[in-house]
Amino acid sequence: MPHRNNPEEEEYFARLDAEKKAALRKRLNVEHAAQAAEERKERHFMHCGKCGGPMAPKLFKGVEVDVCGDCGAVLLDPGELEQLAGEESHGLENLAAFFGLSKDD
Repeated sequence: MPHRNNPEEEEYFARLDAEKKAALRKRLNVEHAAQAAEERKERHFMHCGKCGGPMAPKLFKGVEVDVCGDCGAVLLDPGELEQLAGEESHGLENLAAFFGLSKDD
C-alpha cells in the first residue's frame, strides 16, 4: 500500500518543527549570553577599565574604593561618590544625573 502525503499533516509537523527549533535557538542564545557575561566578568573582575592593570581596594574617608596599581585610576561603586561627598553633595545631583547615577531612575 503506497504512502500518501497529506499536505495539512506535513504543514502541521513542519510548523511544530519550526517552533521547536525557534525555542531551542532562543534558549541557546540566552545560555550563550549568560556564559559570555560570566566570562567577561571573570576576565575583567578587579582590573582597570583604563589600562587593564590590577585594581586593589583602598580605604578613603571611610569608603572602600578600588584603585589601579598601574595608572592610579579610581573606580567608585554605586553610592560611593555620594558617601565621599557627604554634606557637600548638593552639587553632585547634576554630576550623578550626567553619569546616569540618579536615584530617581
